[in-house]
Amino acid sequence: MKKTFFILAVLVSLGLLYWGFSRPNTAHADKTSIVVSGYVPYTLARQIGGDKIALSMLLPANAEPHSFEPTPGDMVAVRRANVFAYVSPRIEPWAKDVLAAVGPDTLVVEAAAFAAPSDDPHVWMDFNNAGRIAAALAEALANKDPQNAAFYEANLAAFQAELAALDADYKSALADCQSREVVHVGHLAFKNLTKNYNLSLSSLAGASHDGEHSARKLAELVKFIRQKNVKTIFTEETLSPRLSAAVAEETGARILPLYTVEHVGKGDFERGATYGELMRRNLENLQRGLGCKA
Repeated sequence: MKKTFFILAVLVSLGLLYWGFSRPNTAHADKTSIVVSGYVPYTLARQIGGDKIALSMLLPANAEPHSFEPTPGDMVAVRRANVFAYVSPRIEPWAKDVLAAVGPDTLVVEAAAFAAPSDDPHVWMDFNNAGRIAAALAEALANKDPQNAAFYEANLAAFQAELAALDADYKSALADCQSREVVHVGHLAFKNLTKNYNLSLSSLAGASHDGEHSARKLAELVKFIRQKNVKTIFTEETLSPRLSAAVAEETGARILPLYTVEHVGKGDFERGATYGELMRRNLENLQRGLGCKA
C-alpha cells in the first residue's frame, strides 16, 4: 500500500512539473515578452520598451557572461518569448544552445550584427553602435507590438539624444589630460571606447575574463606602468580586487573602477542602472584618473 501511494505521488509530481513547463506563460499576457542574454541588451531594451514589455534576463547579476551555462528553464523562456536579444556568439558562446530553442514566432536580435566591424567584441562601448543596437531592439518590439510603435520610437529618439550628449561630453572632458594611458587590470573591454577619444589602452587579459593572468604578464604590466609614470590604474567593479591591489602596491598607482555594462553588481541591477549612467561613471573616473582639465 505504501509503495503504491509512493508511486502515485511521484506520478502526480511529474505531471505537475510537466504542466508547469508546458503551460503558456500568462503572467504578462498583455505585454510583449523579451528575453535577453545579459545586461547590455537588458538595459537598452528596458529603456526602449519601458512599461510596455515583460523583460527577463538569462544571465544572473554579477555572473561572468563568457562562461554562463543556460538552464532548461532558460530554454523554455526563450521559446515562449516574442523577442530574444543577445550580443554575439563571441561574447556569449553559450548562445548557440539557446538559439536552438528559439520558438518559430520569436524574433532574434543579435546586437553585434548591427554594429560597425571591430576586433573588440565589446561593440556597445562605441556610442554609435549602442544607438544602432537600440534601434534594432525598437524595430523588433514594434514588429511584435505595432500598436505601441510610436512609444518605442519616442524612447529610441530620447536615447539617441542621450548618446549624442554623452559623446559631446566625452570629447570635451577628455580633450586635455595629463596622461592618455588607460591601464586596465582586467580584460580588453574598452578598446572601442578609448580609440574614439584618442586614448591608449593596455590591459592584463584579452577580450575575455578567462584570459591567463600569468606572472610574466603581470610583470610586464608593472614595468609598463613604471616606464609611463602611470598614476592611476583601472579595474572592473565585478572582478576580484586582489590583482589590481597587487599592481597598485607594486607601482604606487591608485585604483579607479570602469564599467563594462555587460555585467553589473547586484546593487546596480536592483536599481536598474542605465547604460548612460554607467558610461557617465566611466567618464568621471577616466577624467579623474588621467588628470583631465574640467
